[in-house]
Amino acid sequence: MQTPALRRRCIVAAGLAGAACVAVPALQAQEKPEKQRLTLAVGGKATFYYLPLTIAEQLGYFKAEGLDVVVEDHAAGAHAMQSVLGGAADIGAGPFEAMVVLRNRNQSYQAFVLQGRAPQIAMGISTRTLAQYQELANLRGRSIGVPASGSSAQMVAQLLLARAGLRPQEARFVGVGTGAEALATLRAGELDAMCNTEPVMTMLEQHGDVRIVADTRTLKGSQALFGGNMPAACLYASTAFIASHPRTCQALAHAIVHALKWLQTAGPGDIVRTVPENYLLGDRALYLASFQKVRDTISPDGLVPDDGGATALRTLASFDPDIDGARIDPARLSTNLFARRAKERFRL
Repeated sequence: MQTPALRRRCIVAAGLAGAACVAVPALQAQEKPEKQRLTLAVGGKATFYYLPLTIAEQLGYFKAEGLDVVVEDHAAGAHAMQSVLGGAADIGAGPFEAMVVLRNRNQSYQAFVLQGRAPQIAMGISTRTLAQYQELANLRGRSIGVPASGSSAQMVAQLLLARAGLRPQEARFVGVGTGAEALATLRAGELDAMCNTEPVMTMLEQHGDVRIVADTRTLKGSQALFGGNMPAACLYASTAFIASHPRTCQALAHAIVHALKWLQTAGPGDIVRTVPENYLLGDRALYLASFQKVRDTISPDGLVPDDGGATALRTLASFDPDIDGARIDPARLSTNLFARRAKERFRL
């Protein structure tokens, strides 16, 4: 015969068992992504700009969310965008300001999880071909190396030229990529300036090849240049895709935010053990020095800041007369729905 105390313990145990039986089916019933095999287009994946994407891929976070993601790496973000627009890729990883460009073309696309909260781009003047540099106006008629035509780096360079009173066509932009070709082209004396991402700019700076004159590799420097928070790398898709594949977009956001959480505590050794060897460009120490420079610009939680859309729109409209800022709603450039849920899941 059970004592009252024993009877109470049995009732509690039965209640706990019942709760467990309720919870487990709920987990098992969690719906799978609508589209499990995806093609994701990116331009310049080896840069720190897309480090969270690389981490999510290398550590298996996409697979953990039930996704089979094929990453196509293009020469530049503009090429990756064309892959998305043409239907060859489902998702794009690219610069946030591309949402402004697309909306201006009446293309309805949105960013749905952020990787970087600053462009991580610096402008450096060649110490070899423009040793007498005094001001940005000295770049009139000169050659500026950028990753590719239409890249974020070219956007930064055009903004700087406009503030110096120069039109974009008064300088010559040369596409040199984001790796060894960029280093070699400037060091060969074929460029007068370089506007590029990391780790290229730190490698040029450390060897005395360039003199840095503008810098968005820190959050403070980016906010000073743009006058607000300037979102950078993001995952984006058409609003039609987002509406018809919400579970897929949520799974992607989970993977990226998981990578962002990992990056918050990762040490230098963790980084070099995780990224592919060719990302280091033959110099591990300088690669890690580059990482330390941009670390605070990596998004902590995947959320687009409240003023991000307005900052991007204002920036592009300031030097591109084709941008009709009056008919673009900054709030529609992104959605934080998926990143906010991922933030709650990973307790960021």
